[in-house]
Amino acid sequence: MRVPLSWLREYAAVPADATAEDVMAELVKVGLEEEDVHRPTDELTGPIVVGQVLSLVKEPQSNGKTINWCQVRVVPEGAGQALTGDGIDPSGVQGIVCGAHNFVEGDKVVVTLPGAVLPGDFRISPRKTYGHVSAGMIASVRELGIGEDHDGILVLSTLGLDPEVGTDAMELLGLYDEAAEINVTPDRGYCFSIRGVAREYAHATGTAFTDPAAAVVVPPGTGEGYPVRLEDSAPVYGVPGCDRFVARTVRGIDPTRPTPPWLSARLRLAGIRSISLVVDISNYVMLELGQPLHFYDLDALSGEIVVRRATAGETLRTLDDKVRTLDAADLLVTDASGPIGIAGVMGGAATEVTDGTRNVLIESAHFDAVSIGRSRRRHKLPSEASKRFERGVDWHVADIAAQRAVELLLDLAGGTVDDAVTDAGQAPEPRVIELAADFPARLIGRPFDDGEITGTLTDLGAAVERIDGGYRVTAPSWRSDLETREDLTEEIIRLLGYDTIPSSLPVAPPGRGLTRVQQQRRRLLNALAAAGLTEVLSYPFVSARSNDVFGAPEEGMGAPSVKLANPLSAELKFLRRSILPGLAELARRNHSRGFRDLALFEAGAVFLPGDPLGTDSIPPLGIKPDDAVLDALYAGIPDQPQTVAGLFTGHEAAPSAGVAPRAWDWADAVDAVHLMAQVTGVDVVVRQGSHQAFHPGRTAEFSLRSGERLGYAGELHPKLIAAEDLPARTVAFEIDVDLLFDAAADVIVARPLSTYPAATQDVALVVDAAVVAGDVLEALREGAGELLEDVSLFDVYTGPGIGEGSKSLAFALRFRAPDRTLTADEASAARDSAVAGAAERFGAVQR
Repeated sequence: MRVPLSWLREYAAVPADATAEDVMAELVKVGLEEEDVHRPTDELTGPIVVGQVLSLVKEPQSNGKTINWCQVRVVPEGAGQALTGDGIDPSGVQGIVCGAHNFVEGDKVVVTLPGAVLPGDFRISPRKTYGHVSAGMIASVRELGIGEDHDGILVLSTLGLDPEVGTDAMELLGLYDEAAEINVTPDRGYCFSIRGVAREYAHATGTAFTDPAAAVVVPPGTGEGYPVRLEDSAPVYGVPGCDRFVARTVRGIDPTRPTPPWLSARLRLAGIRSISLVVDISNYVMLELGQPLHFYDLDALSGEIVVRRATAGETLRTLDDKVRTLDAADLLVTDASGPIGIAGVMGGAATEVTDGTRNVLIESAHFDAVSIGRSRRRHKLPSEASKRFERGVDWHVADIAAQRAVELLLDLAGGTVDDAVTDAGQAPEPRVIELAADFPARLIGRPFDDGEITGTLTDLGAAVERIDGGYRVTAPSWRSDLETREDLTEEIIRLLGYDTIPSSLPVAPPGRGLTRVQQQRRRLLNALAAAGLTEVLSYPFVSARSNDVFGAPEEGMGAPSVKLANPLSAELKFLRRSILPGLAELARRNHSRGFRDLALFEAGAVFLPGDPLGTDSIPPLGIKPDDAVLDALYAGIPDQPQTVAGLFTGHEAAPSAGVAPRAWDWADAVDAVHLMAQVTGVDVVVRQGSHQAFHPGRTAEFSLRSGERLGYAGELHPKLIAAEDLPARTVAFEIDVDLLFDAAADVIVARPLSTYPAATQDVALVVDAAVVAGDVLEALREGAGELLEDVSLFDVYTGPGIGEGSKSLAFALRFRAPDRTLTADEASAARDSAVAGAAERFGAVQR
């Protein structure tokens, strides 16, 4: 909402020297958000004056154009020229070349003299053109930045003006005014008007407020006005679509009269383009009072006006000249010919006010916010009217706004008003809220005395009645958002100032620190970050395809997903079963911006729905649910295990002199999982795995010793990499850390370091090609006994010397005793025991 300061000053005590920045600083105190400042003088500076064309000589040119060589007086006749400088004629008569032809001798125009600067940093200076020195420019509205018309220069008589020559044209056209632009939140719809903003400024500064609605006197109507019937017998959204419709008739107007400069200047500064006098009056009243209006050509109407819902197959050509197919939920304004407007959104072209209109019918109605909002979204038809109706319009201002429009029409467009007034509808019951005297203090955490409570609520416009133990508050009609005692309390502290709430820090309970899981989580994430990975945060919303591919190990499993009722986009309408789709999207975005070497990880929840999902009903408010109800609610919540996932692309380091960077591979993803297991003190089992999102031959599956699967690590599937537009050989991992933390010890005890030397022995075992190396390694570990410190696979061989269908696995075994130096016989005996265990389980034969 843009608020011209000159307009605001009519209803609030804004100091004469206050700037738009000063006004916004005050409005911020009462919860409004500052957006921008609009000041024409930032782009437009003088000297810009009213001039009168003394002579005009048309001179054809060789390029086919005809220019006008004009002599223009820029000071009153007989007066001296006060301005000095290059190009300023002391006589006050400037020679100016002009290419426009919509003016004649004697016309008064706007002249930009040398030294002036126009929008776009267009600087005016004397210049030689078409054989003359043109010392200035006769300006159009586009050149002045006050309109789009560039067919000719601005002739002031077309605006109904006859100012004195030499008058400051910027002041005449209202260009010294400025506007403060504020952001209006959805619950503060009354601030989409000068009336509402002026009231808030008065709240912020403690100064007087003059209600523009109170200044309008609505005379009592005589007789019945234009027939109107409100027909919404089965409200679509629970309330009638229209509960008030005021109609006034003005006859004999002249819609071709120009809009006065003061009115068009205010509209322009408020962000609304001046269109025609009748439309401008409608917009002006809407901005002033917050009540949208619509004007109909009375002679184009047929029969009574009926406000009703649409029927199947109805269409309407709206003012934007588009034919729209109407929905059964659309609220319409109709006459005997059919729809003449989508109520509260946009009128129809058939009853539009044109230059030939002489009689108008003014509509000032009150429509249901939900109905208007849904029609606006359904037809993708935003308008200034719907913006206000969606956020709530004061029911009691409808007749006042109609009267204000009547007064402006009579004053600016002429004509006469019918005494008969149409006012259909019934006033809603005022909203009454009971507020306990101690409730604001209990909610906010600071004491409030009686004067603060009653004073702020009265200033707000509410009627306050003292009752036993508190107050009975009748909310003002323009505050449809005030419904509960919490709303009233928020208004009290908003007007008193949030800075009056004392600051207090909660006292930490003694003897408590991080929980066991919190310690483990912090240790794990710090370890990954210390290893060079970057923690990121992605959206938990994914597509159905992403859940199918990443969320289930095997293709076609049909993994269930949680579907969002109101997704951000039609594509991302499910909660994630895996973190990897979000990491893939982040990697793809970074690659598109030139960041190729990435090591990313994210910790978060995934959503695995069970049966049932959700509940049939929601417990009522104000009643504590019993254990059975709570158990049912918890049972309907999807399982949300915490997982950690990572993704690597490119190289582990940037290239440098003499160093060839190593590309990330599947082993890095496996090492990251081993690191997670190490810092949590969990002994994990790794074996060859299979997952549809990973490469069939480069996938590791991790599990606990108890057999519970933790997750996967390895290289992503080539087809998936291509589909996701990721670099080749992208590797990733994802681990269920809830299982990891459950298996972790409360305290990790470091193994004592032996001071005795290690004895290393290698062994090569021939096994069937289908045997997994990790299983053989585990058999060696179990068979070697307590002296074994470490065992690792360092070679896999197939070929000559090894039978077909077999392979050779070479392992390094390191033995050490905590209390002595091992002899060769002891190390060999432990090795032979390990080999015997592998031979027993897998038929391994030592080479």
